Amino acid sequence: MSTETKKDVFYSDMLVRFSHCDPAGIIFYPHYFVMFNGLVEDWFNHALEINYADFITTRRLGLPMVNIKCDFVAPSKIGEVITLTLKIERIGNSSLKLAANAHLDSQARISAQLTLCVSSFETGRAVPIPDDLRQRLTDFQEGKLDHPWRQA
Repeated sequence: MSTETKKDVFYSDMLVRFSHCDPAGIIFYPHYFVMFNGLVEDWFNHALEINYADFITTRRLGLPMVNIKCDFVAPSKIGEVITLTLKIERIGNSSLKLAANAHLDSQARISAQLTLCVSSFETGRAVPIPDDLRQRLTDFQEGKLDHPWRQA
């Protein structure tokens, strides 16, 4: 699939697979949460240019979702290629509030607000956002990290 950053929004196309769907052929809603986690990973790797795997395994920092609010607007069906989007709403001391959405062409499918918290694997507690990550988040929020479409 492809990813793109335009101004302060990250875009990622996602094929709705059989494994995402319930017997009716529409996305079983918890799979959106897995997709959003993948969206965050792709955002780190492709837009922020911070290796997500390294963030987890070497730096021993996690980004668990501590709050999720969402509206399921319309079903997404097997075989469709939906576009997931991510935008920063707020950068806190140790947390981020993100707007995440999915749409097909101009039709909204889901609208969500995700709160992620940087946490230490060593202590299991929230820690301040590292300076290098904070700078990349600020650059993204200010639209300084445009990237054209590319394969994810």
